[in-house]
Amino acid sequence: MSRVVHFEIHAADPERAAAFYRAVFDWEVKEWVIPGVQIPNENRYWMATTGADAVPGINGGVMFRRGAPPVEGQPVNAYVCTIAVASLDESLQRVVAAGGKLAVPRMPIKRIGWLAYCKDTEGNIFGMMQSDPSAG
Repeated sequence: MSRVVHFEIHAADPERAAAFYRAVFDWEVKEWVIPGVQIPNENRYWMATTGADAVPGINGGVMFRRGAPPVEGQPVNAYVCTIAVASLDESLQRVVAAGGKLAVPRMPIKRIGWLAYCKDTEGNIFGMMQSDPSAG
């Protein structure tokens, strides 16, 4: 069985995207630097650490988008990552405060928790899930 081990967030402005994910989820996002190597602007890469190694989950990166951004209203055409949060309501407020927006309102997932989908500053959709066995 193969597992997802890394994700990438495509962005017109990776530094803006990094600031968004730092503000909303407290991720550590740092530009990957190779000492003595000049990396062309379009190949710059930011590593995103989403939590401690001892906690289940994966880390990823932020990179320059190589094409047009998602068009408003188009169907999802990529994998969507869902992030575990302690409080969905608080996280939704943080998304808006950091420049993102709500895409699909909070909904119960019976006996699992509360789920909502948002868009980041780059137009990418992502989910947020608050565990709550009494949901639904």
